[in-house]
Amino acid sequence: MKKIFYLLTLFLSTSLLAQDYTEYVNPFIGTSNYGATNPGAIAPRGMVSVVPFNTSGKGNKMEKDSDWLSFPYAYENTIFTGYSHVNLSGVGCPDLGAVIVMPTTGDLNIHPSEYGTTYSKETAKAGYYSNFLEKYQVATEVTATQRAGISKYKFPAGKANLLLNLGQALSNESGAMVKVVNDQEIEGMRMIGSFCYNNPKTIYPVYFVMKVNKKADRTGVWQQHNKIDGIEAQWMSAYNGQQRIIEDAYYPIIGDSLGAYFSYDFEVATEVEVKIGISYVSIENARENLEKEVSNVSFDEIAKRAKDNWNEKLSRIEVEGGSDDDKTVFYTALYHSMIHPNVMSDVNGEYPEAKTRKTKKTEGERYTVFSLWDTYRNLHQLMTLVYPEQQLNMVNTMLDIYDETGWLPKWELNGTETFTMVGDPAAIVVADTYLRGLRGFDEQKAFEAILKSAYPVEGGNPVRPCVDNYIKYGYVPVEDELEDKLWGSVSTTLEYTVADWSIAQFAKELGDQEKYKEFYNRSMGYKKMFDKESNFLRPKHMDGKWHEPFDPAHGANFEHNIGYVEGNAYQYNLMVQYDIPGLVKQFGGSKAFVNRLDEIFEKDQFDMANEPDMAYPYAYNYIKGKEYKTQDKVIELREKYFTNKPDGIAGNDDTGTMSAWVVFSMMGFYPDAPSTPQYALTTPAFDKVTIKLDNDVWGTDELVIKKEGGNTNHIQSIKVNGKTKKGYFISHKDLVGAKEIIFTTK
Repeated sequence: MKKIFYLLTLFLSTSLLAQDYTEYVNPFIGTSNYGATNPGAIAPRGMVSVVPFNTSGKGNKMEKDSDWLSFPYAYENTIFTGYSHVNLSGVGCPDLGAVIVMPTTGDLNIHPSEYGTTYSKETAKAGYYSNFLEKYQVATEVTATQRAGISKYKFPAGKANLLLNLGQALSNESGAMVKVVNDQEIEGMRMIGSFCYNNPKTIYPVYFVMKVNKKADRTGVWQQHNKIDGIEAQWMSAYNGQQRIIEDAYYPIIGDSLGAYFSYDFEVATEVEVKIGISYVSIENARENLEKEVSNVSFDEIAKRAKDNWNEKLSRIEVEGGSDDDKTVFYTALYHSMIHPNVMSDVNGEYPEAKTRKTKKTEGERYTVFSLWDTYRNLHQLMTLVYPEQQLNMVNTMLDIYDETGWLPKWELNGTETFTMVGDPAAIVVADTYLRGLRGFDEQKAFEAILKSAYPVEGGNPVRPCVDNYIKYGYVPVEDELEDKLWGSVSTTLEYTVADWSIAQFAKELGDQEKYKEFYNRSMGYKKMFDKESNFLRPKHMDGKWHEPFDPAHGANFEHNIGYVEGNAYQYNLMVQYDIPGLVKQFGGSKAFVNRLDEIFEKDQFDMANEPDMAYPYAYNYIKGKEYKTQDKVIELREKYFTNKPDGIAGNDDTGTMSAWVVFSMMGFYPDAPSTPQYALTTPAFDKVTIKLDNDVWGTDELVIKKEGGNTNHIQSIKVNGKTKKGYFISHKDLVGAKEIIFTTK
């Protein structure tokens, strides 16, 4: 009997230790409905992702050159033209999608519109993807480390080719250099950049080294020649304006539409392995990244390491109960939240300095892809709570960018500032991180940096346009928008007030009462845009008159609208999360506030696919007796918009922001008010959630959340460490200090 008990205990312990969280990751979620995710192979926070490129080619439903596509892969598409190695996930503007490798068979063909193929047998897991290329009868598999991508191709007997296409990409930038080093290695670089076209000067190189485990029988480079007219064209007819192939070219070749190839004559079916190292510093660093991370390591071992790495990260949160689909939605969302921001520094610590791109070195990890207008609302709060070591690297990166450029980032991409979207989101992220108790950065430098962005400067403030008028009037007047000085006067005002609230709370924590009062008063400027006749925040002129005409429903679905950014007056109506009690007073009381909140949902004016109103479901928690509506609405939205299907994200994942919303919502708490270290509570999706905390940071190593009781989703009581809690909010300090939180439902 003792032996049986021992074996049972050993089995249970082994099973627990061997829990495979990646089995609940479905990388196809978000690859339809403009979710803009992809099923490619990537390591957590990886610089490199190996992604099937299928948005270029005849026969596809969605084609990058005939539509506004910001993603290299669409689930609906059927034509594959290779694997890209630098990519973005969940963004709204096209960029990267470059350094593409395509396996083919038969005679050499360098034209993507002709060599594209249908594919089948798609499989995608965390850190792994595979398919079968129908035209060529080639089975493909890919995996990745943080700075390198690895592909494995099973060719049939006969002629075979590996094409490295440097002309094709999502980026509309052109220009590349390629050099065939020998019959197993190619090196070079490709120019990319101009995300959202807000800052057309932001172009930069991505460097690569490609190594193949089989010697090529033939090598070469192709180049698009410029079209020349006039007398010179008479003797250039063979290649004028054409793509020309240069065989056995073992020297650097520069041009706009470049590529290189390795060709083979296989007597029997042969497996070929391709490894590509990437760097934003140099070819030498790309080679070092390749050698340090994947040299002399098999494809299967690298795939296993990628899976183990993902398992370690995903295991920080363990959920029990709920359906398999619930778990898949949850862990895939957690997976998507761990893609961006991503590592930019090489294995030797080098990275390109922001703005100048001079080579610098970091002792930690340099991060990039800061889509801060999106991520300040919830993703960084998730990182602070569960992955504080990563969040500290992110904040320290932001402060390094301040040192390098004189400004905190706004929407930073690979060392460039794109100035995409509005507001001053870095101030919010820095302050929120500090206010939640994560202190491993220079607080005085941080405070200096966020203050700089908050005032007018000679030559103009690139982070806060028209901040002078904002300070003068207490809001951004609509004249500034009508004169094309900024986008969305109401939206910009609200973003500035959230940032000012954040600065005020940071100042208060530092003991600076003068700055606290100044920025607190500035944060209340939203009240000047509140029209008490309509109960809307409206665009306002310098003379205090409301801008006309005004239609609160106009501007939904990204339709251009005076006053608002990517939304309408309904979707910005309550975007004052830091002062909901004050906003309720503006409405004239709880009844009017709840009526408007109900109206937003009932009239289908709530947009789950965009950020400004994503905290609205939690606003009911501020009204006593209406908290049940938060519980109902969160579950309704989660089940409607977040599913285990390719269209299972409401819209652009926005570098993990939508995913962070569902991660928090399924755990039963949400950071509804940036720079207010609290969480709004709701019904968890699971019977038990165990969050493994960093004991060195939070003073405890585990938080357990349980759901018990009846069959409804309405909360009857909440107990924290055995004591009944009043209200439906919990501070960050109390959350991380709680060993156990029990939600009892009716």
